[in-house]
Formats: sequence, C-alpha cells, structure tokens
Amino acid sequence: MSNICNNNSSGTGKGCRIGLFCAATILFWFSMYTYVPFLTPYVESLGATYKMAGIIAGSYGFTQMLLRVPVGIMSDRFGKRRIFITFGMFFSIFSSLGLLLSRDTGIILIFRGLAGAAAATWVDFTILFSSYYKKEEASKAIGTISFFSAVGQMAGMYGGSLIAEKVGENGAFAAGLAAAIAGLALSFFLIEKVETDSARISFRGILEVASDKMLITVSVIAILSQILTFATAMGFTPVYAEKVLGAGRYQLGILTVLSTLPAAFASLFAGRYLAGKIGERAVIVTGFLLGGVFTIAVPFSGSIGMLAVMQVMSGLGRGLSFTLLMSLSIKHMPLNKRATAMGFFQSIYGLGMFAGPVIMGILGDIAGLSQSFVILGTAGLAAAVYAYFVINRGIKAGIAEGKLQ
Repeated sequence: MSNICNNNSSGTGKGCRIGLFCAATILFWFSMYTYVPFLTPYVESLGATYKMAGIIAGSYGFTQMLLRVPVGIMSDRFGKRRIFITFGMFFSIFSSLGLLLSRDTGIILIFRGLAGAAAATWVDFTILFSSYYKKEEASKAIGTISFFSAVGQMAGMYGGSLIAEKVGENGAFAAGLAAAIAGLALSFFLIEKVETDSARISFRGILEVASDKMLITVSVIAILSQILTFATAMGFTPVYAEKVLGAGRYQLGILTVLSTLPAAFASLFAGRYLAGKIGERAVIVTGFLLGGVFTIAVPFSGSIGMLAVMQVMSGLGRGLSFTLLMSLSIKHMPLNKRATAMGFFQSIYGLGMFAGPVIMGILGDIAGLSQSFVILGTAGLAAAVYAYFVINRGIKAGIAEGKLQ
C-alpha cells in the first residue's frame, strides 16, 4: 500500500511521504478535538461536579501516562511504527463512537480515556516522522509535525464547535468519528522507514533511557507545562468563559482555537529558527513566563475579547516551550532508543495532562474558579524559574556524557 509515494529519500518521493504523513496527522488530531472546547461544560450540564469534570478531562492524560512507555518500548523492540499509528486511529474511532452514543458521565469517562489510548500512539507519529529527516534536524522535524498536529486540533475545535452550535454536541462527536475513519484509511499508506542496521533495544537499553539525565530533566519540566495547559485552555477556561462571560459553544471553540493557533506557529518558528538564535533554555523559560502571566490574568478579563487576548498569549508561550522540550528529549538519542525515550517523555508529561484538570477541579470546588487560575498561573511562573536553572544543568550533563554537542 505504501507505493502511493515513491519510497526514496529525495525529491518528489520525500515530499509526497511528508505530505501524506501530515494529512494523516491532521485527521488524527481533528478526530479527538472536535469536542474539547465544550467537553467540560457539557459533562457539567449532565450533572458532573467540578471534580468529576476534571477527572473526565484528566482521563485523557491518565491513559497516555500508562500506555506511552509500553508503546515506545514495543515500537523500538520490533522496529515498527506504522502499525501503532493504525491502532491509534482505531482507538479514536471507538472513543468518538462511545461519546456519540452515551450520556452517562461514567461511560463518558471511559471513552474519553480511550481517546488518551489513541493519543498514546503519538510516540510513533513523532518518531516515524523524525526518521524522514537527518538526526541533527530533530528540532526541525518535531517543530514541523507539532505544527500539523496543532492544525488538526484547531480544525477539530473550530469545526466541532461550529457544528455543536448549529446541530448539537452529537454532530461534533460524529465529525470526530468521520475524521478518525478517514485517518485510519490513510494510515495504511504511510511509509515505514526501516533501519536495517539498527539494533533492537535491549532491557539494558531501556534502563539507560529511563536514567538519562537530559530526558528526566525535560520530562519533569513538561509535566508543569501540561498541568498549565490542560487545567486551563483544554479544561476550565471554557467553563469560566461560559459561566462568567456567557460564551456559547461556537465562542468556546474560537477561544480554544485562539489558544492553539499561536502555539502552532510558535512550534514551527521555535524549532526551526529561534532555538538556534537564542538557545533552547531561553525559549523554554520565555514560554513559561507567558503562560504563567496570562493564566493569572484570566479571571481579570471582563469580556470575551479580553479573554481571547489571554488565550493567544498563553498559547504562544505553550508553543515556544513545549516543542523544544520534546525535541530535547530525543535529540541525543540513537535511532533504536528514540521511541522508548519519546514514550518515557510523553508518559511522564501525561501526568500533567491528568493532574492539571483534576487539581483545577478540586481547587475550583474549594476556592472558586477565579482563585484557581491565579494559583495555577503562579505555579507557571515558578516553573519558569525552575526551568532556567535545571535545563542548563541537563544540557551540561549531556555534553559531559558526550551525547550533546
């Protein structure tokens, strides 16, 4: 099936390979994001508390946290990437179908968790796509695929919110289902780049990856990034916009898109240009500063227009920091350990995707929604200070071990 593109490393064949992969990536993320802008308010309308709404939102990160390491290890062990991408599309189909058919919050929890199982295969998306580039172009490759993942997310959020506004939430779930089916079909045509001379990862190799200082450093920082993102833009900012500012389903979609759009372009720009100009650490710290400041500012926005500005700026910060954290996690790794390293990285930051909404939900029940944004934003500023000191140490440790230049 992979003959749809000429399997060579240059010219038209490579362009077709990359274009096909980017199209599949867009469909993959579209399928899981058609309902993200209104999911938390939606489950609240079904009777869920802030805490339960947070658990449902966090289940997406919880299953990723559990599955990404095994997916990465199996992928490196068998030297296969594409089959896991196909499984991811299957899981997304079942997730969207379950959300379409159920109104029970307990069942919704299960099927939102299944979307996390689909997202766990993002390990193989990033590693297979990176294999189309030279090793020293890791930041460029990650920046590019991160951009197209954001395009898919934005298209899903905008399209899903528009459909939900016009015909109801079921229409958005159905749109996600249709995109997942299309993505499944496209996944069969992706080209697997097989490294015939690359040794399969051993148990000792797995332990070496798990104890890698640079990987541990950037993974811990990524937890803080995901806590901020999934507690706010992908969690409770839509609740604030609906309850306090009176936003409708379509406006919730626009607000979430305005958070993701600058993140997409920042991902592309940070990976391709900015890191080489001012260094990874400076870009990551700047991203956290923007995210922290504009999270604190959310409850002080008196209109949807002002909140939109907050979303743009915090999204810009997220795109700057997270792309470079991801590239640093595999930049120094040999090919036969990259999926395992990415699996560890994505599994560890999955803790933030789970904990962020849950923490925000608990804080919302105890202290109120407005105070929760201030607390989380302050934590984001603290993360910027933490990143400033530890990233430099991690890079120096990598250089000392001969892994980084």
